Amino acid sequence: MQHSNEVSAGLNALGIRQQSARRLAQPVAIVGPRDATAEQEAIAYRLAYALAQAGVPLVCGGKIGVMQAAARGASDAQGICIGLLPEEDAAYGNPYLTVALPTGIGLSRNMLVARAGACLIAIGGGLGTLSEVAMALQWKKPVFSICQAPDVPGVQTFSDEDSLLAATLAWLESYSPQAQCADLGG
Repeated sequence: MQHSNEVSAGLNALGIRQQSARRLAQPVAIVGPRDATAEQEAIAYRLAYALAQAGVPLVCGGKIGVMQAAARGASDAQGICIGLLPEEDAAYGNPYLTVALPTGIGLSRNMLVARAGACLIAIGGGLGTLSEVAMALQWKKPVFSICQAPDVPGVQTFSDEDSLLAATLAWLESYSPQAQCADLGG
């Protein structure tokens, strides 16, 4: 995908940050349906590829559809995608995950996906995606959505990938978890 000059500059700046002590270690969550449309999968792939190529780790539910497309995008960009699986066995994860973490807690793992992400990108979705969006908003995390994702007050909805990516990059630029944690001791 050809990005705007603003997004290209933002991705370059993020890539430089990701190579410094200020790197973002907390992943960005990408969520969406298992029964995704071809358009939703293509968007998930391209967004994941762009973020992973800039060095941002990703987290998802680890299954098929949007989750597999995001993991494939991260894999093709030589990036990291962690899958938080509902099952008790990592073998149930999609083949593109860098790390498959079996939780054994069923769909309750949606809360873990929402909690693990610094922010959340919702691409399409149904009730599972809605639960992740709701929990992310409850925890005051920014949620960026596209392609018929659940329409919930507080979600920033976009009609095109470039605008969504620009907003996500702007938020990531200002996000500094280290500034919020004075004590990094054990």
